[in-house]
Amino acid sequence: MGKSTLTNALVGEKIAIVSDKPQTTRNRILGVLNVPGGQMVFLDTPGLTHPRGKLGAYMQAQAFDALDGADALLIVAAAGQIGPQDRDIISRMGKRKLPKILAINKADAASRETLARDLASLDVSSYDDVIPISALRGDNLEPLKAMLFARMPEGPKYFPDDMITDQPERIMCAEIIREKALQNLREEVPHGVGVEMQRIEAVSDALTEIHATVYVERSAHKSIVIGKRGSMLGKIGTAARMDIERLLGVHVALKLWVKVREDWRNRADDLRTLGYIREKG
Repeated sequence: MGKSTLTNALVGEKIAIVSDKPQTTRNRILGVLNVPGGQMVFLDTPGLTHPRGKLGAYMQAQAFDALDGADALLIVAAAGQIGPQDRDIISRMGKRKLPKILAINKADAASRETLARDLASLDVSSYDDVIPISALRGDNLEPLKAMLFARMPEGPKYFPDDMITDQPERIMCAEIIREKALQNLREEVPHGVGVEMQRIEAVSDALTEIHATVYVERSAHKSIVIGKRGSMLGKIGTAARMDIERLLGVHVALKLWVKVREDWRNRADDLRTLGYIREKG
């Protein structure tokens, strides 16, 4: 759908990983937009689906928990790709008692007839606004921001001007590695990939060494992730290192290992180890 691409575009910085795989977002990601006279905080959540397994249930809990205390709800659907599940979600979210905006993303790649057909198939009577956008090209994002700001109540500034997200660097680094795996792997392998940060150590002012383990659920998947003579792991690592260097502002020595952790998406201990279940304090 492009939720994370839209979050990045609205905030003006890359804070959420993106891929063409469904359910890329696994955790709630906070993004902060500061403009003269105001601040808006976005919560990019996992997409609403019918969850499968413990990881799926956790992701859905993240999405619904984010609704508590929200001042407005922004639902994103992809033009020409709206199916029965999307229509059901849009209808159910329309019953929420808060301002609601529906953004039809990828409108630049859809014909007027497709957009009209999409809108005719949706129950949007309870939505305050419906707007076609392109998160990738930036089409209609300024009007969308204006719609959202118009529905924000007056209140205190929650975050400093130079803060764009609350994600720790180690989590962002792990997510970048997972993003590159998602972008390079095919079939069912990407959905079973998890990344655990083992160590981030500043070797000098200009060099940081990072050790991380990429977990998969099957031995066959391990071979795929590593690739012939380590080619796939090297490709993933090189792409991740370049993005991590941009994030940290230093040269990075990235060392990756691949291990099998069978059925980790259904094991609470594994989900906790990989950062998907956090203890409430």
